[in-house]
Amino acid sequence: MKKFLLATVALVAFAAPAAAADLAARPYTKAPPPMIATVYDWSGFYIGANGGWGSSHNCWDQQTPGGVFIGADGCQNATGGVAGGQIGYRWQSGTWVFGLEAQGDWADLKASSNSLLFPGLFTNETKVDAFGLFTGQIGYAANNVLFYLKGGAAVTDNRYNTFTTPPVVLAGSVSNTRWGGTVGVGIDFGFAPNWSAGIEYDHLFMQDNTYNLTTPGGVLFSTIRERQDVDLVTVHVNYKWGGPVIAKY
Repeated sequence: MKKFLLATVALVAFAAPAAAADLAARPYTKAPPPMIATVYDWSGFYIGANGGWGSSHNCWDQQTPGGVFIGADGCQNATGGVAGGQIGYRWQSGTWVFGLEAQGDWADLKASSNSLLFPGLFTNETKVDAFGLFTGQIGYAANNVLFYLKGGAAVTDNRYNTFTTPPVVLAGSVSNTRWGGTVGVGIDFGFAPNWSAGIEYDHLFMQDNTYNLTTPGGVLFSTIRERQDVDLVTVHVNYKWGGPVIAKY
């Protein structure tokens, strides 16, 4: 029995240093670095180009030069392409984005209709050659996707013509620049550092105005009361100055 106890003590004494050596040999593993999330920053000045489609709904009422209503003379839906540019500034507070923008476009919106008061004798024509928008914006940013509403002032450059039919001879015309209001909605997508693209819809509420159409010789031909509303759908690309992303740990 004494010999057995001595052998057991010797075995334990031999195994303990070996186990301690195994524990000391474990390699050191470095902790992984913290995750870094990047968030798109919409703040900064931007400039860009746009293009798309427009429709101007115009209705004419004939009246006397003194303002006495004669009768409704028909409506035209002047449609066509638009192209231009925009410049603005946005600043971001959390997920909310605020901005100011000025936009100017050339337009080729044109339509005509037969006179309701003088059918077969005259044709009325509306043309929109350009428009401008001066708006404020408020939007919600989901990282690099921005949803926004806009509103402000609008201006259109128009020409109204009346032709004889037939033959087609200009009987009276007038050109004018008129002011109104606009509201719109859009979405922008930041697809690269400092670059974004999007699509936008705008509706222009133009005031009712009275115009005197004159002959090529400058003689009064007719007086019209004209109503106008414009719908625009455009796509745009913007380049922004400023940091494209901010890091969040």
